[in-house]
Amino acid sequence: MPLLLLLGMCCCVPLTLRAQGHVRQTDLDSGRVEKGRRLGVWSFYALTASGRKVLIQRYYFDRKKLLYYRKLESQPYRHQVGSDWLNGPLDRPPMYLGGDALLATYIRQLEYPEQARTNNVQGRVIVRFVVDTLGQASEYQVLQGIGSGCDEEALRVARNIPHEWIPGRKGGRAVKVQYELPFTFRLAERPASGF
Repeated sequence: MPLLLLLGMCCCVPLTLRAQGHVRQTDLDSGRVEKGRRLGVWSFYALTASGRKVLIQRYYFDRKKLLYYRKLESQPYRHQVGSDWLNGPLDRPPMYLGGDALLATYIRQLEYPEQARTNNVQGRVIVRFVVDTLGQASEYQVLQGIGSGCDEEALRVARNIPHEWIPGRKGGRAVKVQYELPFTFRLAERPASGF
């Protein structure tokens, strides 16, 4: 009888695993995927300067709940309480689901504007937007620009970042927060000619 039970269990395990989807694991994240959707608890990672992999977030997709995040320095954020906008610290700042490493993959999609390349325009563009209480981003605007098409390109990329923000919290409640995202435009150095 135990042999029959063991054989029965072996036959059922692959079916159970298939029904649960498959596990995806990369340098940035790990979790279960089924039909293209992330399910269950996912872990998100970042690499330190020394190359060590550290856990930065753990998120439960089925319940849309942040279970863990690595706390960084607290800084003041402009946030809405009632109808007033205040500047101050939050219990938890807004953050991108998957952390800054995943957010950087979208920021790297900048295309250097031809006008900026021709005029050797380089620098930093800061785009500000609001992350609402549901984690949706809106009200995009250039806070600091450098012109020559760079401002428009930074806005384009910011608007195309998937709406997977975790709202900021203050006093135990989700609040609207203004978030500033920097985009750096830097031309690659050309090698000196040998003449």
